Amino acid sequence: MPDAKPLIEPRILKGFQDFLPEEVLARKAVVDVCESVFRKYGFVPLQTPALEYLETLLGTGGEETNKELFRLETPEGEPVAMRFDQTVPFARMMAQYPDKLKAPFRRYAIGPVWRGDRPGPGRFREFTQIDIDAAGSDSVAVDAEIIAVVCEIMVRLGASDFCVLVNNRKLIDALLEGCGIRDGAKGKHVLRVIDKLDKVGVDNIRLELGKGRIDDSGDPIPGAHLDDKTIDAILSFIAIKGDSRAEVVEKMREALPVSERSTQSLEEMTQLAACLDALGVPVAQARFAPSLARGLDYYTGPVYEIAIAEGRFGSVGGGGRYDGLVSRFLERGIACAGIAFGLDRLMAALEFLGIAPRISAQSQVLVAFVGRVAEAELLKVAKELRDAGLRAEVYFGNKRGMKHQLAHADRCQIPVAVIVGEDELAKGLVSIKDLLAGKDQREDIADHDAYRKAGRTAQVTVPRSEMITTIREMLGNE
Repeated sequence: MPDAKPLIEPRILKGFQDFLPEEVLARKAVVDVCESVFRKYGFVPLQTPALEYLETLLGTGGEETNKELFRLETPEGEPVAMRFDQTVPFARMMAQYPDKLKAPFRRYAIGPVWRGDRPGPGRFREFTQIDIDAAGSDSVAVDAEIIAVVCEIMVRLGASDFCVLVNNRKLIDALLEGCGIRDGAKGKHVLRVIDKLDKVGVDNIRLELGKGRIDDSGDPIPGAHLDDKTIDAILSFIAIKGDSRAEVVEKMREALPVSERSTQSLEEMTQLAACLDALGVPVAQARFAPSLARGLDYYTGPVYEIAIAEGRFGSVGGGGRYDGLVSRFLERGIACAGIAFGLDRLMAALEFLGIAPRISAQSQVLVAFVGRVAEAELLKVAKELRDAGLRAEVYFGNKRGMKHQLAHADRCQIPVAVIVGEDELAKGLVSIKDLLAGKDQREDIADHDAYRKAGRTAQVTVPRSEMITTIREMLGNE
């Protein structure tokens, strides 16, 4: 007798996920909402390969992203990598198909992306990214529509505790310029510090803008070594709030020194406020937030971030205007704006808010049998049910007794069983059992005979012609 082969341990790669049927259906329901809103605003779908040439991806997301790329090699020896987002492939397509993707053009993409960073709670190496981008217009009206799209999606998903935070890269540049900070490295350091405001609080931000601080673990965090006057100016600016977007703009105008950069950025924000008002986006859903600094070294104008249960959950995605990415592939640039959010992060946020979709993955009807009934007859019943739009399955388990069939229905939470017997089949009848009602009726019954009788009261025998109507009535009562 040959030696038995050793069993392979069933396991999944670190940072990757499996999804069970209910999870897949819930995710699909959220994606369906996103797609319907995208199409409503004129965005059309594009798909790109999982793999891109390495040179296409390198340098587009910064040094950290370069380190996180999943790098491979084609059979021909060409260096390639798995896409880390949906935006870079979109920029490549805009340059590659100028006759087919004519600007202005707006698209959406939904699919997996891969980043080889350290896995952790809510952080995966493979995750689904939902992305929309508009190319070929430098109007902030496009940014307003992208923000409106996100707000409409969140409302349709049932979220009330959300807000799209909005800022402008040029505003921060004008602030730093007015404070005399013209060194690029120091400016990025200040942005990174500001970005931590929600995580560490204003007191720690003040320390990090100054000489630095010691964190809770005892490690030193280097400071930006700004003087007290500059620190006060920065903290005062990022603390600006108002009852309306226009009020925030006016307060920023008062805080910023007059310059060509500040004048241009404030005009953009004034126009953006007017466009959001025109689209009916309330301030509670899209707020101007001078403290928003995330990704500012990547964007060239307005930036936005989707905050869920602000201060309690955090961000689920972000985006903004980026006008330089396509110029990697063309001698001319194409103005672009877009936003991306992770489906995994969004699902976690909906769970946090208690509004994640709950969709049964199971059949509505089980076709069961008693006695010797030909499988072909069972399949005829199933086809009749499916033709009527009902999700139905035939029991084909190896254990054939009725108790095993009903146990399967109970385990799978199938609410109705159609029971086909030889006698009923000959008479054109079927028995239909409301499994959930029978279960409820028997819940507190201890007597055996009473228990069986209660189960029978949830079962009716009707002509085959009344089968669909009877089942719909039972399902309507659940």
